[in-house]
Amino acid sequence: MLAALLCWLDARQRGLRIRLRLEDVDTTRCTPEFADDMRAALHWFGFDWDDEAIQSHQRKAHEAALDRLARAGLLYPCRCSRAQIRRSALPAADGGFRYPGTCRKRPLTANGWRDTNEALRLRLPAGRIEISDESGLDLSQNPLDAMGDPVLLRRDGTFAYHLAVVVDDAEDGISRIVRGRDLASSTAIHRVLQRALGLPEPVMRHHLLLLEEDGDKLAKLHGAVGWHSLKRHVAADALCGLLAHVAGLTDDDAPRTPRELLADFDWDRVEARDQVMRWTGDRLVHLGPAPKAPQPCG
Repeated sequence: MLAALLCWLDARQRGLRIRLRLEDVDTTRCTPEFADDMRAALHWFGFDWDDEAIQSHQRKAHEAALDRLARAGLLYPCRCSRAQIRRSALPAADGGFRYPGTCRKRPLTANGWRDTNEALRLRLPAGRIEISDESGLDLSQNPLDAMGDPVLLRRDGTFAYHLAVVVDDAEDGISRIVRGRDLASSTAIHRVLQRALGLPEPVMRHHLLLLEEDGDKLAKLHGAVGWHSLKRHVAADALCGLLAHVAGLTDDDAPRTPRELLADFDWDRVEARDQVMRWTGDRLVHLGPAPKAPQPCG
């Protein structure tokens, strides 16, 4: 909810339109019921939005992007499994494992990318890409060394996050992206795709994360404390007030609605450090700033 709150405040204060994108290309995880539940959670918290976009409706645009990348010689088929990549033990900037480039020299067949039942990867250029976001966070990275060639189309025919989100941002006319620092390491890959496809490059701003005591994102608690659990124990304005205070927007954690925060919203007040939270079973407790400073993208 913190990411949604900061994004909503940023857009509404600037008078920008807010588009709720329902990212449903992974049909094994995303169902109409899941989308309805997300809408209900956002309404409960106090958010509104101007329109919606359904990611799966953009399939033709995703396919056209792959066509363009294939013509540029930037796609190749990959038969490597996740287990094989893990065994390479090459750390990636996002905390996972970097693809070692095993299939990098394999070409597409004469019939193109549609004539394969293997995953498709993007052949990243060598070299460092200089990027900084609006907050001053250095997003510069050599994505080939830091992340490795990303999958754009999974072997089951599902479009991967990197391709879908870049194409959708352009199709939806997105000019600003506000998101958590956990996604910062993906920015250089997105810039490569935007430039290869001739797409606009939105302004980026990355913000603090809420963490568990062991350092994992608080979002990983969703199985134990989803919004239904929160609703049973915490009023929406009380949760909003707590999150606003944890983020540095207010001097106390008194209940507030998102709209009540609009007048005084200022990014200069937003806390730069990640914050540690604990769910006790009936309340969310703020334990203070995380001990580690934000890490560069690599």
